[in-house]
Amino acid sequence: MSELNLHKELKKFFGFDEFKGLQEEVIKSIIAGQDSFVIMPTGGGKSLCYQLPALIQDGTAIVVSPLIALMKNQVDAIEALSDQNGVAHVLNSSLNKTQVRQVKSDIENGITKLLYVAPESLTKEEYVDFLKQQTISFLAIDEAHCISEWGHDFRPEYRNLRKIIGRIGDNIPIIGLTATATPKVQEDIIKNLGMQNPNTFKASFNRPNLYYEIRPKTANVDADIIKFVKQNQGKSGIIYCLSRKRVEQLSQTLQVNGVNAIPYHAGLDAKTRAKHQDMFLMEDAEVVVATIAFGMGIDKPDVRFVIHNDIPKSIESYYQETGRAGRDGGEGHCLAFYSYKDVEKLEKFMSGKPVAEQEIGHALLQEIVAFAESSISRRKFILHYFGEEFDNKTGDGGDMDDNIRYPKKQKEAKDDVALLIQTVIETGEIYKTKDLVSTLIGKTNALIKSHKTDEKPIFGKGSHQPKTYWMALSRQVIVAGLLKKEIETYGVVYVTEEGKNYLKKPTSFLMAEDHDFSDTSGEPARKTAVTTDEQLLKMLKSLRKQVAKQKEVPPFVVFQDPSLEDMALKYPITMDELVNIHGVGEGKAKKFGKKFIDLISNYVEENDIFRPEDMVVKSTGANSSNKLYIIQNVDRKLPLPDIASGKGMNMTDFIEELEAIVYSGTKLNINYWIDEILDEEQQEEIHEYFLEAESDSINNAIEEFDGDYEEEELRLYRLKFISEVAN
Repeated sequence: MSELNLHKELKKFFGFDEFKGLQEEVIKSIIAGQDSFVIMPTGGGKSLCYQLPALIQDGTAIVVSPLIALMKNQVDAIEALSDQNGVAHVLNSSLNKTQVRQVKSDIENGITKLLYVAPESLTKEEYVDFLKQQTISFLAIDEAHCISEWGHDFRPEYRNLRKIIGRIGDNIPIIGLTATATPKVQEDIIKNLGMQNPNTFKASFNRPNLYYEIRPKTANVDADIIKFVKQNQGKSGIIYCLSRKRVEQLSQTLQVNGVNAIPYHAGLDAKTRAKHQDMFLMEDAEVVVATIAFGMGIDKPDVRFVIHNDIPKSIESYYQETGRAGRDGGEGHCLAFYSYKDVEKLEKFMSGKPVAEQEIGHALLQEIVAFAESSISRRKFILHYFGEEFDNKTGDGGDMDDNIRYPKKQKEAKDDVALLIQTVIETGEIYKTKDLVSTLIGKTNALIKSHKTDEKPIFGKGSHQPKTYWMALSRQVIVAGLLKKEIETYGVVYVTEEGKNYLKKPTSFLMAEDHDFSDTSGEPARKTAVTTDEQLLKMLKSLRKQVAKQKEVPPFVVFQDPSLEDMALKYPITMDELVNIHGVGEGKAKKFGKKFIDLISNYVEENDIFRPEDMVVKSTGANSSNKLYIIQNVDRKLPLPDIASGKGMNMTDFIEELEAIVYSGTKLNINYWIDEILDEEQQEEIHEYFLEAESDSINNAIEEFDGDYEEEELRLYRLKFISEVAN
């Protein structure tokens, strides 16, 4: 087909005037009936490479795809391009018998040009027998990295594709397509699919419009995520989490804080998943919080940010998932939260797997750790991993990452680089980075002892620097190309030709200090003060006294001290924000809140205070199911110990739950139980006490009554008191 015609067909079906990157060459290869292997980054226009030739050739092209959601997405897109129904179909477990008959009939009548199947569908006898009889133009395998056991998404059915294809027909051209593959994975895919001298097309992995950033993951990660999403209001984004539980929890937290977010994971039923995906595509939801089940090939061009709540298992995963941002060439912010604790969690998950798989998994994980902690250009690091050279001075998108924009201090490390290379040579190029570093700092382990490395003169030669320094330096020396690390040999380090030359004649080597993410257990360092505003606290206490006098109740009935302290920390100035203050529920906010937010609002204005809004994260009321259960059973007047044991709680914990409910302003009528445990006189005595008391402290009450009452009795009566007097 002439070039002119190809452009005509492109315009006719897709409305584009020009091909993008390598698309045209790939399409010519497919039309010529050649096996083709296409490595093209997410957003590079992979799907058009097989869609156009399928639409213009005789017969039906089979497209193997790993996800039902993705197939539906693509079929809808192709159907929209054509005025004839049935140009594209899916054939998978989601169809009923009538639908399957329709698909077969459309293929037989030459209407269907693209048939999307899951690899599992191709193992069904009835489908194989049917397809044998049809004209198949070619077979395309999308997300081909799923074939490789070195890849990050090993699927057994993918490994058997070669056999399956052979049963449908002998000379069917094969097209493998992937958005991410290291040289080793590429080799594995070609071998496994039995491709005959395929034409290989490899586009650059550089996505210059993406900005890469890693931040420490702290106890306040919810607040950090909400703040980022709010700063990007109105933009579409994906937030990836490792567990379904975290997906549910984070999407609820975002919703409660006014973000239009939806969850997506494999635990939701197919109908909900499809609905949520459509909501995201149709912009009825701004943010989707998902496990990696979401997004393989989700064709939304204007995703403006991708957040990783947990660091992924490999650079491949990270590259694929961040690649879903900015496919239209516009802005794409890739933000990952990193703490070494998450890496340890991932390592635990691996412990049940076969040893070889564990070794590869660990090697891949160490790469992601290196990526997160490194202070060199993140773009350069990623491209180097995929075997591509990049110069961040001249390369496109060179300054688009946090390390280049906010560079760390650099120091001369010429002598240490030479010592590092020397150590690799003298230990016989058998060690991974971690054992090399142990050798340098003079620390023995079983492996080092077995090779008698601890008896060599080089052992301990680098003890003038700590372990973290050598780890950082080795990463930078590897990216500089003086050493090479092989993932397929589980991360063993070799010296390259360049490294040998460097050793003969060392030159200046500027090393940047690594990021230290080790101390992220507590609160993050924030620009705003995280101490209570003492002056405001005094004013709030004084207001509480006035309100209490007016209402003729003790001050603690209005708001407890911890609530006032929280107000003096977070400066709530709306009812919504007040409800989010410790121990303040809607009931309490309605009853007493107005004067307090007016006071705070004036105070903030007069003193020109910068309010740390990012700290005002509303909780989802994770215990809302407990709360409902308790309120309903108290209404039914069930004995309190029975309600507690129904939730597997002891009485102390149960009373704490009751206190949380009552102190946030909800009325609970536990009189029926109080009448069981205290007679009228006793109740009157305790009531008088709390009415006069300065504080609601139980210790003070115990002291006052000098052991006449159990702590449990006093705490329960205090609940009745607060419920009746305050709420």
